[in-house]
Amino acid sequence: MNIRIQTILLAAAGAALLCTPAQSAISVIGSGPAELCYQGADTGASPMDYLSYCDEALAGMLSQADRAATFVNRGVLRLAINSVDAAAADFNAGLAINANLGEAYVDRGATLIARKRYAEAIIDINQGLALGTKEPQNAYYDRGVANEAIGNLQGAYDDYRKAVSIAPDFTAASQELVRFKVVEKPSGA
Repeated sequence: MNIRIQTILLAAAGAALLCTPAQSAISVIGSGPAELCYQGADTGASPMDYLSYCDEALAGMLSQADRAATFVNRGVLRLAINSVDAAAADFNAGLAINANLGEAYVDRGATLIARKRYAEAIIDINQGLALGTKEPQNAYYDRGVANEAIGNLQGAYDDYRKAVSIAPDFTAASQELVRFKVVEKPSGA
């Protein structure tokens, strides 16, 4: 059966393009400011309450792995306060230390979505998925947002569905799916 995906235009048409992309934090070893920075990024706590811990951790002695993770975690917090350029710089700094951080690619993809550079975002998110990420539903959601922005409705629908299949309680992805309608294509179309 041939199917085609349509978005249903609601009063909030294009809602996916206005959504905040989802981000993922990276855990660190030990306790102290780097751990507190991670906790703030991981829990979605008030970013302003945790940014100073990230700064303190980065000013101190950290292993290369924890330094890379802390840059990514600070980037997550910065993106949460819409400091897109600073967040992108942090994700880049983390990737410069460790180019195998799937979360960093996915999170950098979120900054590209915020900058409306959707095709580039998809490339980064794909790289993050290939490397592995602890919360792949965030990657699929973000890629769905980017796919929808470039007009790839089938890709967007598939990504939102994948996000919900991984995390059935992922409300943002579920809400995006409500806007889609699957219709059968007429024969020969």
